[in-house]
Amino acid sequence: MTHIRPKGSFVALITPMNMDGSIDFEGFRSLLQFHQENGTEAVLIMGSTGEVSMLSPEERRQIITETVKMKTSKMLHYYGCTGASTAGTIDYVRYAGAAGADGAIIAAPAYICASNKDITEYALEVCDSTDFPIGFYNNPPRVKTDLHWDDLLRLAKHPNMVVLKESTTRVGQVAQVLAAKPDMSVMCCCSPNLGLVVPMMALGGDGTANMTGNLIPREMAVISKKWQNGDDAFACREAWLANLDLLHFAYSAINPVAVKSLMRAIGMPSGPLRKPLNQLDTKSLQVGMKIVARLGLDKTYGYKLSEQAIAAE
Repeated sequence: MTHIRPKGSFVALITPMNMDGSIDFEGFRSLLQFHQENGTEAVLIMGSTGEVSMLSPEERRQIITETVKMKTSKMLHYYGCTGASTAGTIDYVRYAGAAGADGAIIAAPAYICASNKDITEYALEVCDSTDFPIGFYNNPPRVKTDLHWDDLLRLAKHPNMVVLKESTTRVGQVAQVLAAKPDMSVMCCCSPNLGLVVPMMALGGDGTANMTGNLIPREMAVISKKWQNGDDAFACREAWLANLDLLHFAYSAINPVAVKSLMRAIGMPSGPLRKPLNQLDTKSLQVGMKIVARLGLDKTYGYKLSEQAIAAE
């Protein structure tokens, strides 16, 4: 089966929670509608931004079941399906496919620090397990395993592998992958510290798999638009530089602490972080609020800016 490849702004969504720590499904509904209305082309539910490693297996399946019901034709719904083993990952991928998801993102299982060979074979085995769109997240800061471009291009040959998200600092790696013209979308995370976004888009990248789109979806849609001409390039550069302070703020604490704390402070569905993570401290949160005010995001998106909200955090 020919699969649809994600492109443009692919936002790694937070997992909204109620104050008792349960999953806020109405919050999910509001966030998904917000992204559909503001240019997001795909969402990743239950990535690292979604605190997936702290969700129970039952919660993970429930989130898939309930949020698939909220899906429309306007935006792709991908789900983080990495398990603790190959078998566990396949189970989550098959569950998502049977439920009606648009695709799954997998990474190397955490903590085991497997070799590149083992993780390449793992990803191919997952791709072989079902006819379903799969994306691979090369994320050495989280899992240590760091696939070489030869490994990634081997994965790209599988008909079910549709997207790569790269989270290294190596422009050269992205260039090697794009030079091979693989039959998959090539994206990177939006971290300004890694510095991949603008070089990758200039080399022919298909978009960004980003976290900051939780706060600025329209702006990330501009940054993530595949370059077809000079106008696209200049618009990307302008939006990137204009929002650089907010991008740095989003990565000022371990993902998703800064983003989710700020979302809660400005009145978006978010709720508390799951322990052992804690909300951002007041001083740091004030930095984020000032950036929101300076960028006029309260006017653009209707965010609430109040000292009381910050104090309540």
